[in-house]
Amino acid sequence: MAGWWFLKALIISGYGINCEKEMALACSTAGFESVLIHTQTLLTQNVNLAPFDLIVFPGGFSFGDELGAGKVFANRIAYAKQSEGAHLKDRLLEFVDSGKCILGICNGFQLLVKLGLLPGALAHNESGRFEDRWVHHKVCSSPCVFTQGLTHLYLPVRHGEGKYISTESARVPLKYSTQEGRATQEYPYNPNGSEDAIAAVTDSTGRIFGMMAHPEAALFFTNDPRWTREREQRLRRGDPIPQYADGYALFYNVKRYLLERT
Repeated sequence: MAGWWFLKALIISGYGINCEKEMALACSTAGFESVLIHTQTLLTQNVNLAPFDLIVFPGGFSFGDELGAGKVFANRIAYAKQSEGAHLKDRLLEFVDSGKCILGICNGFQLLVKLGLLPGALAHNESGRFEDRWVHHKVCSSPCVFTQGLTHLYLPVRHGEGKYISTESARVPLKYSTQEGRATQEYPYNPNGSEDAIAAVTDSTGRIFGMMAHPEAALFFTNDPRWTREREQRLRRGDPIPQYADGYALFYNVKRYLLERT
């Protein structure tokens, strides 16, 4: 790959996934060629993963969240045989072992956990209801390539099963926090009651990343619900108006990582 335009992101769609177009825009804005592929094609047609640098499992309600969020999709991937008897799950692991990245957002995070690519478990929100709100995230020290150099993110969540149940092996790039950056269990700063305020998890390589919030929905400055007030404050101070919101930084970081490794 000689330049950013050669980076390719494979974005999974279909069967209840409903954030694929926003995700494609986010990846394209950061410098990837975004390629959408239907879940059925991924499961049955031995898709060549070699040309891609990033695989994204977006949010939504894959397979209607039957048996629990992401469970059916995880089972389908775990038992999907490809050419020469290889399993799709093993091909995903080989993809990461080659130095490439996988991102799971919301339902995609639930999928990665239930598939066993990330540790822990996800349960129903402690509030007992679907949570749809913007929340603050403290960036923690971790090997995650998506969060390097960041300190704080303000992103929207929208989920019913987002309470993360931790394990000792969990590597935590993000925690739910107050606006001041203090990790917290307090609702609604912690919207689902996740243990130890955990909002995202990565693997030992830092190249598999799952999070409940939606960075693709916080791509541009005008996506931020505070943007009109923030714009006026910036104008009065004479500060420039930013083009992007906090979510963009995650896509920029993985693009930079993938370019540097080549």
